[in-house]
Amino acid sequence: MSKRDYYEILGVERTATQAEIKKAYRKIALQNHPDRNPGNKAAEEKFKEAAEAYEVLSDDNKRQRYDQFGHAGMGGAGGFGGGGMNMEDIFANFGDIFGSAFGGGGFGFGGGRSQRQPRGSNLRIRVKLNLQEMVEGVTKKMKVTRMVLADGATFKTCPTCKGSGQQVRIINTPLGQMQTATTCGTCSGTGKIADKIPNGANKQGLIKKEETVEVKIPAGAREGIQMQVRGKGNEAAFGGPAGDLLVVIEEEQHAEIHRDGNNLHYDLFVGLPDVILGADVEVPTATGKAKIKIEPGTQSGKVLRLKGKGLPSLEGYGTGDLFIHVNAFIPKKLSSEEIKFFEKMRGNENFEPDQENKSKSFFDKVKEIFD
Repeated sequence: MSKRDYYEILGVERTATQAEIKKAYRKIALQNHPDRNPGNKAAEEKFKEAAEAYEVLSDDNKRQRYDQFGHAGMGGAGGFGGGGMNMEDIFANFGDIFGSAFGGGGFGFGGGRSQRQPRGSNLRIRVKLNLQEMVEGVTKKMKVTRMVLADGATFKTCPTCKGSGQQVRIINTPLGQMQTATTCGTCSGTGKIADKIPNGANKQGLIKKEETVEVKIPAGAREGIQMQVRGKGNEAAFGGPAGDLLVVIEEEQHAEIHRDGNNLHYDLFVGLPDVILGADVEVPTATGKAKIKIEPGTQSGKVLRLKGKGLPSLEGYGTGDLFIHVNAFIPKKLSSEEIKFFEKMRGNENFEPDQENKSKSFFDKVKEIFD
């Protein structure tokens, strides 16, 4: 089943401002919030779908990639890299948008949970792909240094908020007493504080660790595409969800072939005898070599097409082509015999461009001279 357009999900125009996008998301999220729709799976899916759309469109860089490449530019399934949305992600990232609509400033679900689990930070790495890897796809193994929970680290309930993540205050006003809830300053809303910290770990119980991460890059990936590997960023203290690993694709330029979108271009230089008499020549492709036929009388500047030898579309719209640009090589030095031959041809109508009969090949004109 194809994914819906993010702008359509939020009901905004593609030219919508960030304020309009945020307002539209908040409206849909509140309508389908789990606290208002307990046990309603359809509402839950709409809630997740809207959050995924907002996660992309609220970020200028992600929005630009989405506008250019569609869902394919988001790593296959939106900004969350193919894993879909879960409630922890949504409330960890966008809980403040709901404001005080649920439980006096809380932004939980399922019984008005008020504390939030901290989420680990994302990591970003760059990986270079050569042309063949872009055409065929590739699995890369990369070493990543990330923060993980140290062995032996333990935590305890925050004594200030008693694990709620909030500090509740009663304020006397002319209209009576009012209750306010603010994020706990001791635990920053997590409900937990460090208990035992192993040597080498920071105050959150995290320590650096190098891991090998395997990333499957699809065929058609190109410069600027960002993929997301769920849960392979830095881990969070207190058992919160880990961040993501963001893999940014960089393109390694081919020595001879140039890319233009999904199409590839190659400049083929051939000698005069080959364009006059015809020849079989070998040209490079993204994945190897291919033989092509130069027909007798081929004009310099002619473009030959090798269908399907370009890049596959990430959106599944087919494959580009490889275009061969034929360029006739004109020698700078000639033998005396060659010079005499071409001196004789100077002014000969068979060696002049035929504007009236362009279909007549150069080979036919030369052939007529020797007949």
